[in-house]
Amino acid sequence: MAVEINYVVVRKGEKKMTFASKKEAEAWDKMLDMAEVFSDWLAQSDVELNEEQREALGLYLAEQKDAVQHILRSGKLPDITGGDQEQTADAAEKEVSPKKVRAIQAA
Repeated sequence: MAVEINYVVVRKGEKKMTFASKKEAEAWDKMLDMAEVFSDWLAQSDVELNEEQREALGLYLAEQKDAVQHILRSGKLPDITGGDQEQTADAAEKEVSPKKVRAIQAA
């Protein structure tokens, strides 16, 4: 007999999601907390949205928090066409090549 441990995120008495790790469950719960804050914030604004729209928009903003933070910091849309790959390539170029390491070790 196998024993499985599952972590269940429950919000307002309703099961939202089940995870195999506590870390993933806590991350999802934190994202749901953030979505609720966004939804409450939107309810206080002058923008006319019904509750379902506020919740959907709040969840979207919470899911896209990295993009939202980037926009707030830079005033620009994040590069979703591979900007991370370019940064990784730049970082790889800056690393010491194996030839240079051999030359240092031989000396």
